[in-house]
Amino acid sequence: MKALVFHGPGEKSWDDVPDPTILQPTDVIVKIDATTICGTDLHILKGDVPAVEKGRILGHEGVGTITEIGSAVTTLAVGDQVILSCISACGKCDFCKHGVHSHCLGDEGASGIGWIFGHLIDGTQAEFVRVPYAETSVYKLPSGVTPEQGVVLSDILPTGHEIGIRYGNVKPGDVVAVVGAGPVGLATIATSGLYGPSRVIAIDIDPNRIEQAKAFGATDGVVSSDADWKDQVLAMTDGLGVDVAIEAVGIPQTFQMCLDVVRPAGHVANVGVHGAPVEFALQDLWISNINVSMGLVNTDTLGVLLKLVAQRRIDPDLFISHRFALDDIIEAYDVFGRAAETKALKVVLQA
Repeated sequence: MKALVFHGPGEKSWDDVPDPTILQPTDVIVKIDATTICGTDLHILKGDVPAVEKGRILGHEGVGTITEIGSAVTTLAVGDQVILSCISACGKCDFCKHGVHSHCLGDEGASGIGWIFGHLIDGTQAEFVRVPYAETSVYKLPSGVTPEQGVVLSDILPTGHEIGIRYGNVKPGDVVAVVGAGPVGLATIATSGLYGPSRVIAIDIDPNRIEQAKAFGATDGVVSSDADWKDQVLAMTDGLGVDVAIEAVGIPQTFQMCLDVVRPAGHVANVGVHGAPVEFALQDLWISNINVSMGLVNTDTLGVLLKLVAQRRIDPDLFISHRFALDDIIEAYDVFGRAAETKALKVVLQA
């Protein structure tokens, strides 16, 4: 089969590789119908995720059709079309039983890490993929939800919802600032509306993304290259600061921006993947009574979000800016990597 293979920082290629096979009774093999590229894949290519070894097939999002099942699989069948969660969960360990699937103690990849696709085992940017713990790690695609819509549910919608909105403790009437209006930031904005904030402020260096954010539910936008960007945000809160500041980029500057605009007793929710140390001035911040949260998505709300997508309460089509054939994945990476120029959000690759 063909797959997108990582060859070290800055190096990737669309290669011929062996087809995956069933290794455990709980596995299934899935023929990929649609997949996508995530900002985390770009972090991997920058060398920000050193656990990813040379030779790894990248990708952790996808929808596909089951072509083979392991001997222990009873609730899935050949021919089922399924959404692959970016988090693999054995469903039996202590963390899984408590809903912390991101730290599954199963024996795939490395015990204690649920994100294994395209990280610790081969991923979804391929014609076929082996899916461990299939019965607790995939969701059947309902009629009326397309494969490309399902791809949006693999990672970014649950990530924005769980790590941004739920961890940020967004409540009715809150003023929320989302720093970074890329795909995950937009997913955060889109799911914030489920909790009734009074204002959602999109902050980004790219004016185009500020405008795009308004289609996802942002009520206001601030261009972060403006010298008075902070004053603009504070002016929307009577100078008090926002109730919830959400970091959705993954660089030290944007984390600091969240600290700069959050009010005393507010929440800072870090969603971005960081590849460099971040300064945290605890000696100044301890007196502010702020809560800071962070984490890897559990995808425990994927099923709920799938229902909302099926009922058109959330429109996943808004996220999709470009479509490519799977064979054109190198071109897709180029377009996605130059998002400021190409205006790319999610690029969907279809088999």
